[in-house]
Amino acid sequence: MQKIAISSEGPTLDDLVDPRFGRAGGFVVVDLPDMSVSYIDNGASQTMSMGAGIETAERVANAGVQVVLSGYVGPKAFDALKAAGIKVCQDVSGTVREAVERFQKGEFPFADAPNK
Repeated sequence: MQKIAISSEGPTLDDLVDPRFGRAGGFVVVDLPDMSVSYIDNGASQTMSMGAGIETAERVANAGVQVVLSGYVGPKAFDALKAAGIKVCQDVSGTVREAVERFQKGEFPFADAPNK
C-alpha cells in the first residue's frame, strides 16, 4: 500500500490543491489503492514566521506518507522530505481527486530538486 499526501485547501478529495507546501491549510492523505482518506491539519504552520516547511515535513513524515503532491516545495522543506525518504511531485494543481488520478496515471514526475 502507498500513502500519498496532497497539500489541500480543505479536508476532502473535492477541495483544491493548495499551491503551498509549508503553509498549506492541510493535507489530504490517501491510501492507495483503496482510496481511504484522512486529513492532517496544518494550521499551526500557517502562522509561523520561519520553519513552516520543515515542521510541515515532519508532520507529514509522522503520518507515514511516502509521496507528497504539492504546488511549490521550498528548499528546506524539500531537503527535510528527502531526508525522511519521501518523494515529491511539484507543480500540482486542480482538485485533490484530480491530482490523485493524475498521480496514479504516472503524469507527475518525482522532483530531484525544490521548485526554483
